[in-house]
Amino acid sequence: MADKPGQLLVWTDVEPAHEADFNRWYDREHMAERVALPGFEWARRYRSAGDRRRYLALYRTTSLAAFTSPAYRQAYANQTMWSKRNLARMVDPMRRVCAVECERGAGVGGAIGVVSLTTAVDPRMLEHLLGNTMTVDGVLGGHLLMPDTALSTPLPNEATEGRLLEPLLILETTSEFAAERAAGMAARELEVSMERVALLSLMWELRAAPAAEEQAPAVKGALG
Repeated sequence: MADKPGQLLVWTDVEPAHEADFNRWYDREHMAERVALPGFEWARRYRSAGDRRRYLALYRTTSLAAFTSPAYRQAYANQTMWSKRNLARMVDPMRRVCAVECERGAGVGGAIGVVSLTTAVDPRMLEHLLGNTMTVDGVLGGHLLMPDTALSTPLPNEATEGRLLEPLLILETTSEFAAERAAGMAARELEVSMERVALLSLMWELRAAPAAEEQAPAVKGALG
């Protein structure tokens, strides 16, 4: 069986005084740096208007092995000065390196619903639930993230006392209205409080550059 995809999640807030530089750092340096690493496929940034943590960054990898590669370890251990400054400015941050346990659909929507679960949830039941959410208008797909304990090292300002590595259900939708409906349905079925549901809008996406061999034009057969 092929390795499951990996996904890094960084969810945080930032003080208004530093918000412009924080966004500039993500948009001009950090996203591109991470997506250039081996095994990284794409990075996406999301913003919420009302939740405690307003900014969410997601990074998809071919497998969890991308987070143990020499290139990733080198980048993680040797952050740029701009990175160090903005990592220190994060307010109530949360970093998780996860395996994508199950996935449905293939679309990328303009909004997502994120449901924070409990460690007692059965992944097989969640896979069935993902199928049910696909019947909601505006739902394009979703995936279940299971945090890896060893790889989910905390950020500098992340609280470590009582830190829980809970699974996360992410639903891809066309609008915040659809995200709210789908996430609400999932929360009710899982008996999860709506306080554990967040709605976020997509800011932008960056995809990894194709490999050199994929960029080369196909060679036609020799002319007769």
